[in-house]
Amino acid sequence: MPDLSLDSLRREAKQLQRAWIARDPQAVIRLKEHPPRGRQDLVRADFLHVIAQENGFASWPRLKLAADTMGLDRATALQRLKIALFHGRNALVEELLLQWPDLADGMFGLECALYRREAVAAALARNPALAVIEAGGRRPILHLAFSRWFQGRPGVAADMLAVAELLLAHGADVNDGFAMTPGEPHLLSALYGAVGHAGNMVLARWLLDHGADPNDGESLYHATELGHREGLRMLLEAGADPRGTNALLRAMDFNDHEAVALLLAHGAQADDFNHAAVAGEAPVVVPALHQAARRGCDRRMAELVLKAGADPDRRHAGVTPYALARVFGSEAVAEAIADAGGTTELTREEALMARAAEGQDSPGAYIDPARLAPAYADLMRELVHLPGRLAQMKRLVDLGIPFDRPDPHEQVTPTHVAGWAGQAEILKWLLTLRPDLSHVNGHGGTLLGTILHGAANNPDRAAGDYHGCLELALRQGVALPRREIALAPEPLRGFLEDWAEARPGQVV
Repeated sequence: MPDLSLDSLRREAKQLQRAWIARDPQAVIRLKEHPPRGRQDLVRADFLHVIAQENGFASWPRLKLAADTMGLDRATALQRLKIALFHGRNALVEELLLQWPDLADGMFGLECALYRREAVAAALARNPALAVIEAGGRRPILHLAFSRWFQGRPGVAADMLAVAELLLAHGADVNDGFAMTPGEPHLLSALYGAVGHAGNMVLARWLLDHGADPNDGESLYHATELGHREGLRMLLEAGADPRGTNALLRAMDFNDHEAVALLLAHGAQADDFNHAAVAGEAPVVVPALHQAARRGCDRRMAELVLKAGADPDRRHAGVTPYALARVFGSEAVAEAIADAGGTTELTREEALMARAAEGQDSPGAYIDPARLAPAYADLMRELVHLPGRLAQMKRLVDLGIPFDRPDPHEQVTPTHVAGWAGQAEILKWLLTLRPDLSHVNGHGGTLLGTILHGAANNPDRAAGDYHGCLELALRQGVALPRREIALAPEPLRGFLEDWAEARPGQVV
């Protein structure tokens, strides 16, 4: 375990400040990940703030207070426990509780998240108001709803629901929510926590049965990502209205015919897409046929939305769905649109990009990116998600299509997408093009952090090569934060621990 004394952290802040002044690339990335208060004339307090955030605390004063009241080792372990429970790092939770058996004792939010029925009942008997008092940025029912402690523990459902009943009996609100970023007006609901964050169908059913609103603007959308239809059916049966949620488009991301049919049967409209934020994020949405084109859906999916009223001639962001399908290489969708009478005209640039999708080179041809319709701005980034598109991407780069452009919404580059998706072969090729490895995306993620986020959250993560992606990134010399090692899912955590032991100079 690294030395976590206050003196050692102060020294680390001093070293970080010196590295920042020298514009050391790793220091620049660390400040991008944990930006100070927006000022240019940074002082020592700003670097202490970065060090505190890297160790799981909101600020240096909070870290110091925790260190003074319980000791820094225990305070740091407690912060790691909170984060691990939220992110489902249950092996780390077990490890921390083995080392510190009383670590969660008296921490009411954590006791709820760990389904400690007896402890919760005793605490509420002493102070019933605990059920509605915010702790750690969330009220207790939200700690419960967002907990993934149930995963791999089929015997805990009774205790989990008992805790839920206790909280409800003492005034908890099943429609409670919290802001992911302090001060943000958008709230993440308890139902979203159970459905979209934790994938906890048992608790989601309980919340709905006790009055949770299925139309919270988030849960239905994220229910399409679960890999099964239980949550989707549950929400629709409870009265969720798919109109304006973009749930239909999200289901199409997975070419999920059954989910799309369910949503259409419950009132979803094929060309009804909503530009409003979902779960606090601006979605990148398009009409249904454009979605089928850019997601590489099959002919059956295209015919489903055509039958539901999708317009085969509708232009969006400057392009027809047929042109988009040809450029993306979605031949089955293009054929379905053509058979439905949609226009099949292509511009010069679209014809060249369609040739690339078909496996044809265009020697001497060049595309001016400034002449492309807005629909193609994220072409390279979106192709990363589709299987077997590496050769197509190489031909597009030969034509002059930018390979390192971040999208305007989340500031995610194709390189970051490849890492998040676990696409090691594509990432290896992109790294040969020398992308900006200091880039920090709109979520505050570096390339390494984005790979680890994908390993834990990508709905298709089982098919990804995250070990390979991490090794590729680390061999490029990217920094390895201690905190990322501790919170990495197994078995990646073991790989990162071995790497850190062999190359301690890369660890920050």
